[in-house]
Amino acid sequence: MNQVPTASVSELPAENVTLLDVREDNEWSAGHAPGAVHIPLGELPARVSELPEDQPLYVVCRSGGRSARATAWLNASGWDAVNVDGGMKSWHAEGHPVVSEQAGAEPEIL
Repeated sequence: MNQVPTASVSELPAENVTLLDVREDNEWSAGHAPGAVHIPLGELPARVSELPEDQPLYVVCRSGGRSARATAWLNASGWDAVNVDGGMKSWHAEGHPVVSEQAGAEPEIL
């Protein structure tokens, strides 16, 4: 696989970016970054039109593998995408906010 653009969580701009989470529904529901866009990796080709075209795109999964594949596909398809190194595990470990879709449940990264 070709090298994809990568940034650490600490290198992400604070605003005016789209964070695309490509994890599965159960992972998203358990815990995700507030304001992220959720499109599971397998659905990305069919749903790519849902992504805003006017902001830099940072792609995240659990640890960086799926998001690297999504980033490579997006860039080959004409998007300007960057893989988030370490994924949601790094996001959470660095103290960034995580929210859950499960009522009353403590957010967690699956």
